[in-house]
Amino acid sequence: MTDLDALKYTAEHEWVSLSGTTATVGITDYAAEKLGDVVYVDLPAVGTAVTADQVCGEIESTKSVGELYAPLSGEVVEINDAVVDDPSQVNAAPFDTGWLIRITVDPAQVAGLLDRAAYLALTGGDR
Repeated sequence: MTDLDALKYTAEHEWVSLSGTTATVGITDYAAEKLGDVVYVDLPAVGTAVTADQVCGEIESTKSVGELYAPLSGEVVEINDAVVDDPSQVNAAPFDTGWLIRITVDPAQVAGLLDRAAYLALTGGDR
């Protein structure tokens, strides 16, 4: 199980796990629940430059279409092909097998993201 307190979060409901200069990004369980059953994900290609707070992908569910925002600026170095093939993993394990992309970043950027307590305050303490 992922230590949710060790992650960083955005107001757009993405989470970030930083390992060196590589940030793994996904959407939170709160966002996955609000979206409903995820049926399609459109992720940026490996090698794509992404900019913090800009749309870099799309997540479609049976209820709506949501946008994936880059939480940090950098270059996409990996996408989760398993989620592309089976988008339901975003709902089933958003903090584990449901991760979306990995980005090479300047680690100093994470200082501007929310910690778990601030994210819970943002969502009204829901997850």
